[in-house]
Parts: sequence; C-alpha cells; structure tokens
Amino acid sequence: MSRIVLERRTFLAGAGLAWLSALTPAGAERLAASELLFAAAYMDAKGAYGVAILDRDGARVSAHDLPGRGHGFATHATADWLVAFARRPGNFAVALHTRAEARPLLFHTPADRHFYGHGAFSPDGRLLYAAENAYETGDGMIGVYDATDGFARIGEFPTHGIGPHELVLMPDGRTLCVANGGIRTHPDQGRAKLNLATMAPSIVFIDRTSGELKSSHALASRLNRLSLRHMAVDASSRVWIGGQYEGDAMDEVPVLARLDEEAGLVAVDLPADVAQRFGLYAGSVAIGNDGVTLGVASPKSGVVLTLDTRSGQPLALETAPRTCGLQASGSGFISSSERGRFGTTSHACAWDNHIARV
Repeated sequence: MSRIVLERRTFLAGAGLAWLSALTPAGAERLAASELLFAAAYMDAKGAYGVAILDRDGARVSAHDLPGRGHGFATHATADWLVAFARRPGNFAVALHTRAEARPLLFHTPADRHFYGHGAFSPDGRLLYAAENAYETGDGMIGVYDATDGFARIGEFPTHGIGPHELVLMPDGRTLCVANGGIRTHPDQGRAKLNLATMAPSIVFIDRTSGELKSSHALASRLNRLSLRHMAVDASSRVWIGGQYEGDAMDEVPVLARLDEEAGLVAVDLPADVAQRFGLYAGSVAIGNDGVTLGVASPKSGVVLTLDTRSGQPLALETAPRTCGLQASGSGFISSSERGRFGTTSHACAWDNHIARV
C-alpha cells in the first residue's frame, strides 16, 4: 500500500468538519468578535503538525491537523477555500472549506513532483496554481488544480527556472509572478542544496491561461547565490522580493530586490547600519493595508524591517527574536515566531514561516 494512501487514511480518520462548524464555544466567541482572521501552520509541544485560525490579537479560534509540516497558504474569498501546503519536499496539501460543513480535502502532487510550500488562486477561485519541483530533471513547474473538482490536478507548465518558491497573481488577473529560487534539490537527499556553485535565481512573469513565459529577470551575476524566495506586490504593481544568501556569511550583499516595468529587477540598497543588523536572510515579506509600506522579517537576525516603497527608505527596524511570519493587520503588521508568539499572544507551539489572511 502506498505512503499516500496511508497518509490519506490517517489524516481523514482524525479530520474534523470545516473550521466554521467545528468551533469550541470560546472559538465561536472570538470569531464573532473579530473582523479579521489569520491562518498559520505550527508544530505543537508533542511534535504534531497543524494549521490554526487566529484572530487579530493572536488568540486561537480553531486548529486542524496536518499530516506533516506546513509552510505557506493560498486563500480566495470567492472559492471559500484555505489551502495549506507542505514544506519542501512534502507532496501534500490540505484544503479547508470556510463555509460548508465538509471534511478537509487532502490532495497530492504526482509521484515525481513535490510542493515548494506556496500557491495562488485564479481570480474566479476555480483554479489553484502551485509551485512544484520536477525533481528528476530539476525543472520548476506550476501545477494546476481544479478547486471545483476536489482539487484534481488538471495540468502544469514550466517556471523556466529551478526551485520555484512563492508565486503571486498580479493585479491584471492574468499574470503569475514566480520567484525561481535557483536551488536544485531532490527528496532522496532531503533539503540538501545540490547546485550552489551554479545557482541562477530569477523572477518570471507567466501567462496563467497559456503557460507562456512573458518575461524573465535576473540580478547581476555577482548575486547569483542570492536565492529569490518571497514576494509582495505594492499599490503601484511593483514586486518586492526577499532573498536568502547562500554565499560567504562575510559578504556584503543586498537581500531585497524590486521589480517594475521601467527599471526591471534591481537590488535595494539599505543603509549600512540597517543592512548589517538585518543580515543576509529575508524570511517573509508583506505589503501593508496602505499599499505602500513593506514589512520584511529576518528570523536569523531577529528583526522586522519596515520601509516606504515609494522612497525605498527604512521606516523602522524592530527587534523580534526568531520571528518570520508576517502579514498586514490594521495600520501595521502582525507577526509570529518560532518561540510561540503570535501577535500579542503566547502559545505552546512553534509557528512556521508564514501567515495568511483568511
């Protein structure tokens, strides 16, 4: 019997109903009082994995099991789905329906693919696009899943790069922006990075309806070891990218980049004192509700940076140990840490790298 069949049986045996229909009285009270909800993956004190729904203060509304470690999410109001993806090299995803009384849907990549932890819905919510690795060839792929048919996989197209990580749907509703991190991996070797000397990270624009490559962008060759991972789009449709440097820890390189139609893909130079404190690793990025404030978390350096996307100038650099999850909330951002803090609330768990708005 295959591992996937066993995983599905184990998961469904413990899966509850949709999160709106499975609330505790305390959770229902928090839900009624909150205008904004978030989702985040976690590992609890016993080593079990799950995804939690939380209110704007970080109090838990509900929690749901995952068959392994989760990472990022795809959400869509029209589709009423919250999809949690496995962390690389996992091959499962779990879709929670936010309204219907239905069990969560567990689905998988094909046997020769795995997820990279991120995805995005089409504007109508019918299709889900997921970053995947065709690991025998090393090619990055976008898997296409039908949310109206149990997330059946109905196609794929290439990302024209290696190691696709986050993907976002651009405001035109037709173009996917994909961050090819440039790092080749194979599940037989866990999370080992197999091609650091020849990395070629890129940011690509792809027509989601045809799979056609519209454009590809790379930084200067000296930055080929800056793995481009996470992205956010500001009010002017500029894409802001956080990188993770795989070179010498003593190198001085920028870890933020910006992509727009006029300037192309350019590195963002931070003031020397800010760059030194921020380090060489951006764990997550988010755009504020105002559309012009960018938040960037560095869990390795233990700081959260905010900057003005219009001027590119830093606004604040706050100490936040082991903080990675970041999402717009009110006039600022809500964050989470590996030490259990979510917003202003402490939990007995380790939060994973990302926060989604539900």
